[in-house]
Amino acid sequence: MTRKILRYALLTLGAVAMIGPFLWMLATSLTGDAQMSNADAALLPDPVTTDPYARLASAFPFWRFAANSLGVAIVSTLLQLFTSATAAYAFSRLRFKGSNALFVLYLATMMIPMQVIIVPLFIEMRSLGLVDTYAGLLLPTAVSSFGVFMLRQAFMALPKELDEAAYVDGAGPFRVFWRVLLPLVGPALATFAVFAFMASWNAFLWPLVIAQTEAHTTLPVGLSLLLGRYGPAWNVVMAGSTASILPILVLYVFAQRYVVRGIAFTGMKG
Repeated sequence: MTRKILRYALLTLGAVAMIGPFLWMLATSLTGDAQMSNADAALLPDPVTTDPYARLASAFPFWRFAANSLGVAIVSTLLQLFTSATAAYAFSRLRFKGSNALFVLYLATMMIPMQVIIVPLFIEMRSLGLVDTYAGLLLPTAVSSFGVFMLRQAFMALPKELDEAAYVDGAGPFRVFWRVLLPLVGPALATFAVFAFMASWNAFLWPLVIAQTEAHTTLPVGLSLLLGRYGPAWNVVMAGSTASILPILVLYVFAQRYVVRGIAFTGMKG
């Protein structure tokens, strides 16, 4: 009983430490300017006001940035699902010479941080005329080595008798992939979709480099401009930060069971 109490106490402290900054951000976003200017301001806003959100929407192109982030995140997620699923199927089911070496080489790219390749990647996009375009934002994120690894593990958890039965019935490799195996790895696909969407929505470095006008600026980059436009007005800055995490929060609330199932599914052995 003592160990159980201690365990739950530590878990409660950890939960408070993790959720505390988010609660402070939400409270600050609902605080008026008068209370923000008070050196002895309380943690809870009194009175509660939505004026920071109104100022954010009226004096800042928030919805434009949010629409850019949402569109880029959705298209990037769909591209990663397609490329990762097809590559994972090839690595797990279509045996060819050098497949293992190629897969290891492909996974090695996970150890290369974005900061290392940012300059040659920008030069490549400039030579293709894709600077400050949606294509320039999307192309570097169309492929994910993590997604290939995760979905390959999911495909390998499926018995190969399924493939053999489909081949006996006259199905080809593409039909086996599309009609037989892909529906069975749905939890893994949903899990990776959540991760890919979150990564694209929160991406900052590459959109900062490639987007040079407000027409193609994404929300994380746009929020950084708030610090210059509303430097002292932390309630407006926190209103933008709160609004930026709402789509991720909603997505995770509805997809959390698929995330748990997908992680458990990829850990199974065939």
